Amino acid sequence: MPTCPAPVRRLDTEAAAELTATAATLLALHGSSTSPALLADLPARCAGLSEPLRHALRPVDTADGLFVLRGLDVDDPRLGPTPGHWSSVGDAGALYDVVLLLVSTLMGTPIAWDGQQDGRFVHNIIPSPGHESEQTGASSSVLLTPHTEDAFHPGRAHLLLLCCLRNHDGIATTAASVRLTDLAGDDLARLKRPVAPILPDDAYEQARHFAGRPAPVPTLFDSPEGLTMRYDPAYTPLEETDEAWREAYGHLGEELARVSVAVALEPGDVLVVDNDIVVHGRVPFRARYDGTDRWLKRASVRVEGRPTRPLAEHDEHGYGQAALTAWAA
Repeated sequence: MPTCPAPVRRLDTEAAAELTATAATLLALHGSSTSPALLADLPARCAGLSEPLRHALRPVDTADGLFVLRGLDVDDPRLGPTPGHWSSVGDAGALYDVVLLLVSTLMGTPIAWDGQQDGRFVHNIIPSPGHESEQTGASSSVLLTPHTEDAFHPGRAHLLLLCCLRNHDGIATTAASVRLTDLAGDDLARLKRPVAPILPDDAYEQARHFAGRPAPVPTLFDSPEGLTMRYDPAYTPLEETDEAWREAYGHLGEELARVSVAVALEPGDVLVVDNDIVVHGRVPFRARYDGTDRWLKRASVRVEGRPTRPLAEHDEHGYGQAALTAWAA
């Protein structure tokens, strides 16, 4: 698998300074990156950003379905140690929470989940003791299987942003675009049928106990923008499907592996992923829990009116989970 061949958009010194200064101003004014007043202030602040910066922060616009935004500065000693669990992060790295929120707002509407990380709009992705082998962002010792973010939910993000604060070991995020795959017509036809459901992952404790019947969903579907995907093999009950469909699903997995890239993010990098096109994962690593482990910030973005989802998704129950939007928080 190639390492870091992803498209890169570089912020020059002036643009990076403008973005971080705006974030610092918002944080000083509102006192916390989780303040509802700060969230409400984001659109007005974004409207005042310079045109060159706004252009650099436009959404993904290639078949790769992703890019790395590079040029932000992270002062490693000032961050303090990598926390052992998201719940103990507090205000650590709060400036980058606001940076991510500004970038998210330029691209769409930041969203959060009432059942994940206390409804925060920026999540902390760090290895946590006791979660090493899970298929969640808190794992470490296992391959995080390539997946669509929050694939179980019809209100999932259109765009996913991952900001690297610390990655001393060069641990790679994996990514693969469905628009770079080459699938046979029979496989495409099978995977466009709603055959299997996608269940909530381990990060959604309440959703996993939802009493409603899981509804089958298509894995692939056509949109005006091209082929799109909803894929999470770790939480898809494949044993309940027929052999021909499982074979087609397996071919998709093989193709995604063939076109997959490995992006070793550097501190200050922001990986922007089109969640309708690209599945992402992470290679295994050994967590030390000594304050130097990998630390990412994650934000999710909804692009209102984007025609990339089947209309049938409007009827899904979402396992009882509600997506929160920044302006209504």
